[in-house]
Amino acid sequence: MSSIQADIEARLAVTEPDVEVLLAEVVGGDTLRLFVDHPGGVTLELCERVTHALEDLRERYALEVSSPGRKRPLTKPDHYRRFLGRRARIRTREERDGHKTFTGELVGAGDDAVTVAADNGVIAIPYADIHRSNLVEE
Repeated sequence: MSSIQADIEARLAVTEPDVEVLLAEVVGGDTLRLFVDHPGGVTLELCERVTHALEDLRERYALEVSSPGRKRPLTKPDHYRRFLGRRARIRTREERDGHKTFTGELVGAGDDAVTVAADNGVIAIPYADIHRSNLVEE
């Protein structure tokens, strides 16, 4: 998890405790993209409240706050556990077995690694090796 994401999570825990930050990433050096989720769903009003809670970040970045959509990012072990049985695309930082992208069913999620039944076999990928991951439509 990035330090900016950890900072945003800590700040929103105070003002919007039910909001889960799925991904916070700086894009192009000047845009901060934030994917959030909420048990009651993500509404425009919720996105506006999150934007206002992070007002000072708008001095440095163009801030985009949105719902995860169908291609929900997976960034934490709990995300992988919640979606066991679903298909995901996992991109690794370095090649593993000649590949950097693995698409398949999430079949296991421990504290250190996720296990995916990909087209080329079942593989366990340590979370530290994952560059980016998201659900894919079935």
